[in-house]
Amino acid sequence: MKKRYTFEDLKEIMKELRQKCPWDKKQTHESLKRYLLEETYEVLDAIDRKDWEALKEELGDLLLQPVFHAKIAEENGKFNIDDVIDHLCRKLIERHPHVFGEEKADSAEEVLKNWEKRKLEKRNSVLEGVPKAMPALMRAEKLQKKASKVGFDWKEPSQVEEKVKEEWKEFWQALKEGKKKKIEHEFGDLLFALVNLARFIKIDPEQALQKANERFLKRFSYVEKKVKESGKKWEEFTLEELDKFWEEAKIRHKA
Repeated sequence: MKKRYTFEDLKEIMKELRQKCPWDKKQTHESLKRYLLEETYEVLDAIDRKDWEALKEELGDLLLQPVFHAKIAEENGKFNIDDVIDHLCRKLIERHPHVFGEEKADSAEEVLKNWEKRKLEKRNSVLEGVPKAMPALMRAEKLQKKASKVGFDWKEPSQVEEKVKEEWKEFWQALKEGKKKKIEHEFGDLLFALVNLARFIKIDPEQALQKANERFLKRFSYVEKKVKESGKKWEEFTLEELDKFWEEAKIRHKA
């Protein structure tokens, strides 16, 4: 084995795998989709844990995915990884004229504003470029931000608050009527309005929900621990007794 491998080595290894490994040979763009998502989430998890050794490993696993996809595309006569890198470099240079050209941008906000303006000039729709495969909360926020850039937006947080209240009433009314399709419709509108509110008060709705998930996990784990320590079965506890454990967990895990 070499002392240190390079990107060129990675390309050669991928070529060998596609020729000689039964599992790698049978993969397609479609079959690899799940791994691209999994590796992305593992990178995010390493960042959240501030585990830099794990991050190094997970970034490598994530890097494998575009190399793998590009190799499949190359075999089908579409493009190769060098084409991907060339396209990326050209795009970065084009979208950063304040670095590689004469344009000026004195703040990160200005950079983003100019970037979005250039992208918009090349697109047929303001909302173009928001993938359907995105997690729903992230996609809602992205759609709202794009619409906001052309002035289609609320002016004050109080207006969003009123919209949330309106959607809550409509959802509750649908719930009383008991029609599942309408309940789902109104619940979706309510979530969309809440994402709007999160955007206005500068909260990332995806992160907020993830943190709520983590709080639930910690607190429920404490409840589960107390149930096991008691020697009793879950069904032997009343909801009030379980809720007492939950309140204890909230005190122990305030973060």
